[in-house]
Amino acid sequence: MQLRQIEFVIAAAENGSFRKAAAVLRVQESAISRQIRELELSLGAPLFDRSPSGVRLNAAGRDFVTRTRRALSHIELARNVVGRRSAANEGELRIGIFSSMASGYLPSLISEFRSRHAGVDLVFIECNPAEHVAAIRKHTTDIAFLTGTKGWADCESRQLWTERVFAALSTAHKLAEAAEIELGLLSHERFLVSEAPPGEEIHDFLIQQLADLGHHPDIHQQSVGRDNLLQLVRLEMGVTLTSEATTSISVPGIAYVPLSSITLPFCAAWSSGNTNPALHRLLELMRPELVE
Repeated sequence: MQLRQIEFVIAAAENGSFRKAAAVLRVQESAISRQIRELELSLGAPLFDRSPSGVRLNAAGRDFVTRTRRALSHIELARNVVGRRSAANEGELRIGIFSSMASGYLPSLISEFRSRHAGVDLVFIECNPAEHVAAIRKHTTDIAFLTGTKGWADCESRQLWTERVFAALSTAHKLAEAAEIELGLLSHERFLVSEAPPGEEIHDFLIQQLADLGHHPDIHQQSVGRDNLLQLVRLEMGVTLTSEATTSISVPGIAYVPLSSITLPFCAAWSSGNTNPALHRLLELMRPELVE
């Protein structure tokens, strides 16, 4: 059964003859007659009662037209949806995040995208970088914003911004009122990191940075999220590190102190084979900031 055959049947039913249907559709009458005959043969039953004055749907034909009109309506709806999505006016954009949305480059980018493409549904996913990259390769995530500058196989990437690294301390800590501190001054502290993202990244960062200073950090992983981790810091059970964007969220009892000369680079990663029009509209808006 072909879509064109269905359209011919409906036109013939509406106009009462193959000749009039052919004139409306601007095709040869013989083409309509032949296509409808082939359709009836494939269905195993006639759809029309034919007479010298024209054609009229029989019972089977009326049932066929009633049902196929609904099918054509759904097909037209599907065409319209695809057309709108191809212009990135609608659709979905799945975004992996590994940075705070509290302030900084990323929320500004998202805000600008929404102002231009309000019909696109934005879905945010938070997990570790390896999971983000795997999802990008499978096109189940369209783009992810990650720390670091390394490239990932089968992915495009672009460095976009940097953030300072801050120590989150209890306000009772002796360094809580410092303008900034060297990481080495915290080398003997008990560091608290979450098992949830970005805890793993903070763990690796501490190992690398303090190892370079000749120290082995005392790191304790906690099965809590960021909010409860900061409450443990407030209770003087340890200290933790966080990125600049997160410090815009004030937490009673917590002091954020920047580390001297340490920044984190952030980049975007996506698949060049991803054809989602909304992704390409977002890529057009991405402007790298000056990297320190």
